[in-house]
Amino acid sequence: MRNLNRLASTLPFKMGGVFFFFLAVESDTIVYEVETCQIFLTVCHIALVGVTDICFALIQSVEKGIWYILFSFQGILMTDRMARWFSMQKIAVLTSGGDAPGMNAAVRAAVRRAAFHGIQMYGVYHGYEGLMYGDIQEMSLGSVGDIIHRGGTILYSARSEEFKTETGQQKAIDQLKRRGIEGLIVIGGDGSFRGAQKISEKGVATIGVPGTIDNDIPCTDFTIGFDTALNTVVDAIDKIRDTATSHERTYIIEVMGRDAGDLALWSGLAAGAESILIPEADNDMNDIVERLEAGHRRGKKHTIIIVAEGVGSASHYAEEIKKMTGLETRVTVLGHIQRGGSPTAFDRMLASRMGAAAVDLLLEGKRDRMVGIRNNEIVDVDFQEALSQKHHLDLSIYQLARTLSI
Repeated sequence: MRNLNRLASTLPFKMGGVFFFFLAVESDTIVYEVETCQIFLTVCHIALVGVTDICFALIQSVEKGIWYILFSFQGILMTDRMARWFSMQKIAVLTSGGDAPGMNAAVRAAVRRAAFHGIQMYGVYHGYEGLMYGDIQEMSLGSVGDIIHRGGTILYSARSEEFKTETGQQKAIDQLKRRGIEGLIVIGGDGSFRGAQKISEKGVATIGVPGTIDNDIPCTDFTIGFDTALNTVVDAIDKIRDTATSHERTYIIEVMGRDAGDLALWSGLAAGAESILIPEADNDMNDIVERLEAGHRRGKKHTIIIVAEGVGSASHYAEEIKKMTGLETRVTVLGHIQRGGSPTAFDRMLASRMGAAAVDLLLEGKRDRMVGIRNNEIVDVDFQEALSQKHHLDLSIYQLARTLSI
């Protein structure tokens, strides 16, 4: 008889489509807690067992470090390791909506975490559009090599009106079921998460990973891509300030953010802007002009004003300022430069943690949830909870920026 104590560490393994287990046992009694119950097991011999269609639990003796199997015909009792092996065998990942730096790092983390657990991972190309029409390929460790530092998304992204329909959603479900894919990770914003909700409702477990430069997803402190976009904006403001100083002009800089002012507020504070216009605050033109003229009275020769796209165009505010003061202004719309570039170390770390956590949640049997980060701890919340709330910007940062830009 072979020594199976050493071989037990390889459990389980698969051969010819059948799962095999080394049952390493000695005469011993083990106590295993399952919820509020305790199971007492006495074992006294060694056997090699092939299992195909019965329920079981894998039990480990803490004292001896030996794996035990308890057969049960009434229910499945599993340790975490066995639950991960049998809960799900195929997972897919897609990126949807606007691209954000760090999405590739999240895809990489998901693929490699799945490989670590012996799970097959599939990449869905071109978002929900690709999901509906079967643009799906199996991914390996090599598929995600040398992408952690790259901006954009290797899976590409697209918006799909057809997917919003019942017919489109059913097409997507059919593509997943045809391949035996049981779980889907969706990296994107709130619109992408609503699509993930629909997939989950139709029987395929989904987990969302927040990826957007807007940082406008509730229930998470940060979204993937925000930090990189923030640094891109600050760098641009610093360069524009050099020109503003040289020509003694007022520059109005429009930044992205959709209906959220995070990008404008954080960049404005970090770059020392004199005024910051965001959707979450009252943007009184009289106050803006007063601050501008107060700066000129004390000898200030240039001014930087940051405008979030959610409050209107920078050109509109430039025209209003000229009408009210006669001052010449220059407008810069940063545009899609904010989405590109190599992700910062923070975004790479955040994306890696979130991508791996998404796989773990699926293997734990969770579904219809979003990964987030709060107080530097990875959390998960129900899609409905996240999507039913409104993103709240920290207005204390806004007040700080106003007091420092006097």
